[in-house]
Amino acid sequence: MSGKEPEDGLLISPIQDGTVIDHITGGEALVVLRILGITGTTKEAISVATNVGSRISGKKDIVKISNRELSKEEVDRIALIAPNATINIIRDFRVFEKMKVEIPESVTGFVCCPNPGCITNSNEPVESGFKTKKGGRLQCIYCDTIISDNIVDYII
Repeated sequence: MSGKEPEDGLLISPIQDGTVIDHITGGEALVVLRILGITGTTKEAISVATNVGSRISGKKDIVKISNRELSKEEVDRIALIAPNATINIIRDFRVFEKMKVEIPESVTGFVCCPNPGCITNSNEPVESGFKTKKGGRLQCIYCDTIISDNIVDYII
C-alpha cells in the first residue's frame, strides 16, 4: 500500500448532451430508471452511481442519460419517488438548465389506482387521476383511495 488516500474525483464521465438526475435518494436510482422505461435494451448511454457521498444528504444516487431530455410527465414521475432530485439538462458538456423537481398538485394518467372497483380500472375510457397530499401521499380523484406507501408500484 502506498499510504495515500484515494483522491476525490469523477466516478462517471461527463456527457455531451442529455440529462443528469442528481440528488436521488440513495438506493433509488434503479427505480428512477424503471419509471423512465429505461431497460438494458435502450439506445441511450446510461451511467448510474449509487450511494455516493453527498454533503447534503450523506448518500445519493446519480443517473446520467445521454442524448435524452426528460418530458414534464417524466419529471413529475421522478418527483413522486425522489422529491429532492435535481434535473440538469446538458448541452455541449455544459449545464444548460438546472431545476429542482417539484411534487405536482395532481397527476393524471401515469398512476394506477389500487382499488379494483375504481372506474379507472373498469372498461370505461377514464384516465386515472390523483391529488397529491402532504407526505407524498396520493388520493384518487374518483374513489378517494389513498396511496401512501410504495407509490412506485402503482406508476404505470
